[in-house]
Amino acid sequence: MTGKTLSDATSALAGLLFDGMTIMAGGFGLCGIPENLIAAIKQAGVKELTVVSNNCGIDDFGLGVLLAGGQIKKMISSYVGENKLFEQLYLSGDLELEFNPQGTLAERIRAGGAGIPAFFTKTGVGTLVAEGKEVREFDGELYVMERGLVADLSIIKAWKGDAEGNLVYRKTARNFNPMMATAGKVTVAEVEELVEIGQLDPDHIHTPGIFVDRLVKGAHFEKRIERVTTRPRPESAFTGEEV
Repeated sequence: MTGKTLSDATSALAGLLFDGMTIMAGGFGLCGIPENLIAAIKQAGVKELTVVSNNCGIDDFGLGVLLAGGQIKKMISSYVGENKLFEQLYLSGDLELEFNPQGTLAERIRAGGAGIPAFFTKTGVGTLVAEGKEVREFDGELYVMERGLVADLSIIKAWKGDAEGNLVYRKTARNFNPMMATAGKVTVAEVEELVEIGQLDPDHIHTPGIFVDRLVKGAHFEKRIERVTTRPRPESAFTGEEV
């Protein structure tokens, strides 16, 4: 296939990475993360990165591998548990953290992608989240101003994609990926399945190709927490048949 597709993750990121850049990385925990693109960033060795992501993976997987390599300077996140190295670096002052309520982080990314520089929300008023930020009253209620977020690069992961960059996400792997696709100056997507142009039902496309600059079919996905489990269907107490 041609279009926006590249042969591998390294090629997909060629010419896009530089020290001190801001990267948005899709995913929630270890679900729906761009594993191959993260590995390529690790291999590239770029440093002083500001990373916008719901979390920073775990110690040996996901964004945690960039943290372990000393490549991340600052995280803009909403969940920072399950990563001992993150805790150690933050408490020692070696890692900057901009902490956000999860819904606020999602809206900051969506706003950035929509060209909205700032918005007001009730979430965080009267807490540490609001320190240093403008607080304004609307209709008798206080709201804190939050800035929209944009990035030099967004790396996202989808289930299916075509050579024009149209993407379909699967279930909870949808998470932060769609909004991040809109908020990067350049967006690179990795997909599990690469299909011919025209094979995706237009009504089922979550991210139109106009938001995607480059595309790569992932070579391997561990999917450490994405599992399908089944159990026998119970029998009906009345008929003895499966229900």
